[in-house]
Formats: sequence, C-alpha cells, structure tokens
Amino acid sequence: MTGLPGRAGRPVDELDRIRREITEHPSNAWATDLGWEPLFAGSARARVLVIGQAPGRVAQEMGQPWSDVSGRLLRSWLGVTEAAFYDPDKFALLPMDFYFPGKGASGDLPPRPDVAPLWHPRILSALTEVRLTVLVGAYSQRYYLHGQKRQSVTETVRAAESFLPFFPLVHPSPLARGWRSRNPWFEQTTVPRLAQEVRRALSVEP
Repeated sequence: MTGLPGRAGRPVDELDRIRREITEHPSNAWATDLGWEPLFAGSARARVLVIGQAPGRVAQEMGQPWSDVSGRLLRSWLGVTEAAFYDPDKFALLPMDFYFPGKGASGDLPPRPDVAPLWHPRILSALTEVRLTVLVGAYSQRYYLHGQKRQSVTETVRAAESFLPFFPLVHPSPLARGWRSRNPWFEQTTVPRLAQEVRRALSVEP
C-alpha cells in the first residue's frame, strides 16, 4: 500500500489504482462520459470472490454491484446478509465487464470479450486471501473453467463440487426462473452446498 491520497483520505492501494486506470482507459471513455464508475468491489482481505457477467442497468445507475432483484436472490443462495455481502473484507465482487453493456433482443448484451483478459489478472493478483470463487453464469464459467466445464451451464452447475475452489452457479436473473423450476435439484442440493462452502471460506483464518 502506498501513501498516495485516496478516497476519503485513505491511501491508494492496488485496487484503487486499477479502478482509476479502468476509468481512464480509452476503451471505457463512453462510460466515463456517462458518469459511470467501474463496478467492482472488494479488498485484499476478501475471502469469497463472486465473478458475474456485467452490471445491470439498476446496479450501474446505483453505483453498487448486484443491487437489484438478481442480487437479492444471489445473497439468499450464498446464505449471507446484505451487510456481509457488501463487506469488502468478506466478499470481492468482480464482473466480466465493469459497465452495463446495454439491452439486447432478450436480456442484457454480453460483456465485452476484451475486458477480463486485460484487467482480471491484475485484480486477482491483489485478492490474495480468496478461498472460494463463485462463477455466476456462462460467461465467467467459459472463461475460468476453460476445458473443464461441461457441455452446458446446467451440466456444469450440476457438477459444481467437482470444480472447487471454483463454484459454478446459474445466473439469479428473473429470466432464469423457468430453468430453476425445471431443475429442482438446484435449490435442493446445489444451493445448500454453496452456502456451506461460503461459510467455510469465511471462517478460514489467514
């Protein structure tokens, strides 16, 4: 950590520095012009990392990751309170794209493919205490599981335990409500195991 001035008088650490670089990067000028902040959160002490796809419009406008109906359901699956979820010493929240990508024909547009390769390695290198990484949705699973993932999100999520310390998860979007009703094993088996792994990760001593 350096002695450079940061937000509210805090020193600037590596995550602060990366956030500033993302904001100033030419590829993100359109978002900066809109007054948007790159939406990721956490500290070097975070124990659980949640990697999603990209912020929704509500989260982007509020300036807080997962501050929508999807976030409420995700927190219930993780088995944590809102206060714990937004405690940067417990959870780091990292999307595959830092900005709302816009609306498509069915749901939000996908995250830009060049964002994660450019920024994630540096962010992950600063998250030295992470014990569990929750991969929410197909984009993060495709990127982080590489050849390990199954043929579909359903098969990948069903085999979640085999990927630990990664834990693949279906996206908690209202658009996936039908998927959840067709796959009752998810809430019966996968969700309790996820909550167990979260408790274990948060209880590990440094």
